[in-house]
Amino acid sequence: MTAFVLVSDAFTGGWVWEETAARLREAGAEAHPVTLTGTGDRRAEAGPETGLETHVGELVRLLDGITAAEVVLVGHGYGLYPVFGAADRRPGRVARIVSVDTGPPQGGEPAVRSVPDPGVRELLSGRPDAAVPPPAPGTWPRWGSVEGIPADALARLEREAAPQPARTLTEPLRLTGAVDALPTTGVLCAANGQSIALVEMAVASGPPQFRALTEDRFRFFELPTGHWPMLSAAGELAGVLLRAAAGEGHRVTAPENGHEQPSHLLPFLVDVPERPRERVGRVDLHLPDADGPRPAVVFVHGGPVEPDRRPTPRDMPFFLGYGRYAAGAGVVGVTVDLRLHGLADYPRAAQDLADAVGQVRADPRVDGDRIALWFFSTGGLLAADWLAAPPPWLRCVAANYPALAPLPGWETVESRFRPVDTVGTADGPPVVLTRAGLEHEVIAATVERFLAAAEKRGADVEVVDAPHAHHGFELVDPTDESRAVLERSVRAVLARLRD
Repeated sequence: MTAFVLVSDAFTGGWVWEETAARLREAGAEAHPVTLTGTGDRRAEAGPETGLETHVGELVRLLDGITAAEVVLVGHGYGLYPVFGAADRRPGRVARIVSVDTGPPQGGEPAVRSVPDPGVRELLSGRPDAAVPPPAPGTWPRWGSVEGIPADALARLEREAAPQPARTLTEPLRLTGAVDALPTTGVLCAANGQSIALVEMAVASGPPQFRALTEDRFRFFELPTGHWPMLSAAGELAGVLLRAAAGEGHRVTAPENGHEQPSHLLPFLVDVPERPRERVGRVDLHLPDADGPRPAVVFVHGGPVEPDRRPTPRDMPFFLGYGRYAAGAGVVGVTVDLRLHGLADYPRAAQDLADAVGQVRADPRVDGDRIALWFFSTGGLLAADWLAAPPPWLRCVAANYPALAPLPGWETVESRFRPVDTVGTADGPPVVLTRAGLEHEVIAATVERFLAAAEKRGADVEVVDAPHAHHGFELVDPTDESRAVLERSVRAVLARLRD
């Protein structure tokens, strides 16, 4: 007999698991949907001391009372934090952890770090003891895609949502490390922007902790639905939970490139000599050996980037390489650190970029009438504003393997950040687009939509193809083809700057 303990996201209670729990019981398993103190219909029980530790303790006591031989702890959203805490304290009672559309939390990390709504992060930064009100009707997508939820279930979600006790989000998760050895399954919801392919990309290019996902104890499933599969695909979710308990699922393997480091720490494609570099605020200038004002290329990173990741983008080998490469070509190479820490942060990142460009144009060593903006990866969304209302001094917009529309499930990204909608709508600068032939399919789809829109509207777009290159080829594909593509892309941008 397997017992499933089901813990849901913030503002909700055990009721969201009703149909999934019924399917599990029909299959012969135990199911324990949990309503924690201060949540769901126990909202009146919340007190000033109700926090993450309260919820961890409740799950530990529940585990101690279950007699089934095998227990699977299932956490969804915030619910994964108390699940990890309880599993860490009773590792011998837990056969497997299942995380539903949620990344594994780290020890010492409060749940607010993973909250997608910046308004909540700001509220708790100023009032750490304030209860967090549930999303207003119509705003639930800011917490995750609601795709697939029937209208009556969505209405119930809005009606029965309860304020979340603040300390459940602000108390750090205390772990001893025992949880790190437990088998874990991720259930990824494709309509919320999660997929096995994206996990594989994170393993290849993300922070070192992602490499652990290649261990044999990890398995993955993917469901074609939004963030609330227990409401939108209850039967399918129950089936996946049963298969997870049996040890099934996709295993992610280490990248074939054999790199020991995550790709963002790999050396740049070419060995570029150092150049003088000046730092002011979030902006670095890589200066050429030249007299008089020079054109400038501003390199724009993607994200989201964890606020405490080190090195920050402008100090990574990638952007150091591009900044020096530009300076070696006789122009000012500009690298920046944008405050793009979550999907809802694109407006703030856009303002950071606009401020950086203004700062660069005001520098006497820069020809303020000859500026190029070069976007990378998901930083490509920030190109939308510049294509919609291009200033006369913007001589070129470049983009390497960019996302040119929000990816599936990225509902929290404001609608203005859609270059597919703005390309060719104004008499703007030419675009140099470097396309990776081995691109991740959801990003490649946005590039093809962008090119179709550009052709329809008569926009000036030059495509530089890298047929055998991956996303981030300047780091992960140190080949002659990649070097030729880099040279061609830089030459195309410089030609437009100097035209």
